[in-house]
Amino acid sequence: MKAQLAIFASGNGSNAQAIIDACKQGIINADVAIIITDNPNAFIIKRAVKENIECKIFKPKVFTDKLSYEKEILKLLTALNIEWIVLAGYMRLIGTVLLTAYPKKILNIHPSLLPKYKGLNAIKQAIDNNDNELGVTIHYVDEGVDTGEIIEQEKITIEDLNLPIEEIEAMVHSVEHKLYVTTLQKLIN
Repeated sequence: MKAQLAIFASGNGSNAQAIIDACKQGIINADVAIIITDNPNAFIIKRAVKENIECKIFKPKVFTDKLSYEKEILKLLTALNIEWIVLAGYMRLIGTVLLTAYPKKILNIHPSLLPKYKGLNAIKQAIDNNDNELGVTIHYVDEGVDTGEIIEQEKITIEDLNLPIEEIEAMVHSVEHKLYVTTLQKLIN
């Protein structure tokens, strides 16, 4: 039986697309049952439509607090029998409601070799620090910012830090797409 995944994303969704493709090809023994976004302008919505995957927009400002926001999401996830939550560029911290409901079942990807360069703009942080050892980390989500238990990491050495940041980001994304798929494959299959 295939596992049911929910992908949470706030932006472009290129990692989400890699996961969707791997599920469709049977590489990951799962179905992406729903995509959750907090951004009504996110490109991930177009990806969801193209892939015929249900997509729900949850605007945090509509809710009185984070607790009610997450309770509403949890209701939907429960109704869909979601087993795993996969964060793919989701720009919100996960709170206690979802963390309690999905212990060690919420994954995140981060563009650095954690614990280095947590939070936003990790690639720029590394470049600004003149650090040519970049990387990708997949970790379980906890209440902190990029502090959860590390599952997998892959190092990327950038020889020329003067390359345009978009080129460096593309190199990192290419590793992200492969590492997220292989990690999910190991955990779910």
